Amino acid sequence: MALLDDIVPPPGIVRTLCVSNFAKTAGHGVLMAVSVLFFTRTVGIPAEQVGLALSIGAAMAMAASIPAGRLADAVGPRNTTVGFLLLLGVFVGAYAFVESFAALVVVTSLALMAESSTDAARGALIAGLIPQEERVRAWSYMRAVSNLGVTLGAAAGAVALWFDSRPAYVGLLIAGGAMFLIAGAAYLTVPSVDPAPKESNGPKWVVLRDLPYAAVALLNSVLVMNVAILTVALPIWITGHTDAPKWLYSVILILNTIMVVLFQVRAGKGSETVRGGARTLRRCGVFLALCCGLFALAADRPVWVAVAALLAGAAVHVIGEMLYSAGSWSLAFGLAPDHAQGQYQGMFGMSTQLGSMVTPALATLLIVKLGWPAWVVFAALLLAAGLAAPAVASWAERTRTPAPETGAEPAVA
Repeated sequence: MALLDDIVPPPGIVRTLCVSNFAKTAGHGVLMAVSVLFFTRTVGIPAEQVGLALSIGAAMAMAASIPAGRLADAVGPRNTTVGFLLLLGVFVGAYAFVESFAALVVVTSLALMAESSTDAARGALIAGLIPQEERVRAWSYMRAVSNLGVTLGAAAGAVALWFDSRPAYVGLLIAGGAMFLIAGAAYLTVPSVDPAPKESNGPKWVVLRDLPYAAVALLNSVLVMNVAILTVALPIWITGHTDAPKWLYSVILILNTIMVVLFQVRAGKGSETVRGGARTLRRCGVFLALCCGLFALAADRPVWVAVAALLAGAAVHVIGEMLYSAGSWSLAFGLAPDHAQGQYQGMFGMSTQLGSMVTPALATLLIVKLGWPAWVVFAALLLAAGLAAPAVASWAERTRTPAPETGAEPAVA
């Protein structure tokens, strides 16, 4: 029964947030499965141009995060979140009508900007709806549900891949856009949150002057590398540097999804405060470094040794991944002042986008050039960031007045 409580979101606002996130991530699952193949095989855009369009879009998305968050602070986060999600649904549906590289750049940029804007505004909305001590648990439910959403969306995308025809791709892309529209409509059922009170004194873009928070965001950019380690580095490693069967990677992804669904809420316990979140990130760095070592052990080993090392590494990785999620949520919200949650969630989201954008190229380069020592580099980076988290978070917390540990919302001193 306790495990069931950690899986099924409680009724009310948290369940509504999870329903919206399920629809949103199902849309993502569809995109992950069919978008690149649609552009390259059906539309005929070269793969390198598709990659360039995605990179341009990612840069535009990073630039949009903080202004979108400030807009949510100024006019209210609920309607802003709904508006950005509706725009995202429209732009994702527009992928189905792309016929050229130029159109792909425009639509991709608009879609990714709407995505990053949604995340910033949604962060401010959750901060306004849910007390600080309950936010990590709420996000944990949302993340567990998101894994199911992505999996089911990808499974739906597999239908289009099986038919491999333009009508199938177009239909799935439009359906993916509709999932974002559903996600936006769900937020209309939660209470509205008032705009943040205007600060007559001080800078309007307060987050840009908050050096301690920027340092926390920088650590986040390093620790979020764990995502690309699983999705980019590991499949390259398994297929090019070990004797393990290629299908093992699918088993690892299934293992990852099951563990997140079952244990993400439990992994977040103890991360409700800034100090608790920082300690969680320290443990995260240790687990992620250990998983890199286990992955490295699979090189040039007998098949059974390679399989055992990779499965053990995958299990340790998902523990680190869940700890990362819980700790990063705690610091992102707990160190943000109440009157600027949107700006701050935009900054934190931008740091996540930065890490996610840089890591795939870095992982590919290091593994191809170095082989197993690449895992030593990743282990060192992740361990250093995790161990630094308590000290950096403590520095940031000292600049908040009052400190988040008192239960009051923080403000930048």
